[in-house]
Amino acid sequence: MFSRENGRAIDPNYLTHRFHKLVMAGGLPPVRLHDLRHGAATLALAAGADLRVVQGLLGHAIIVLTADTYTSVLPQQDHDSARATARLVLKAGRKTARKVNNARTGT
Repeated sequence: MFSRENGRAIDPNYLTHRFHKLVMAGGLPPVRLHDLRHGAATLALAAGADLRVVQGLLGHAIIVLTADTYTSVLPQQDHDSARATARLVLKAGRKTARKVNNARTGT
């Protein structure tokens, strides 16, 4: 909900219309005002915000709504997650190899 300086509510239809005009005037691709909410949630999570914090910011009672509806995974997050997983697997593999070698040599 948005309000004027005097506290009166701004009609949602007016706000949507005004936003659309600003998007068009700025030469931006089509975007709905509500899409900014999705983007803000996604960017907050990408920046490291806890999902519960984002849930609170959006005013959701159920965290599943926040996670399933208002967030999406950015390509860089996919890449970072894959690299972190690969590091863990390689680290565990090296640790296991050392144990096997130590067991063979009796050290």
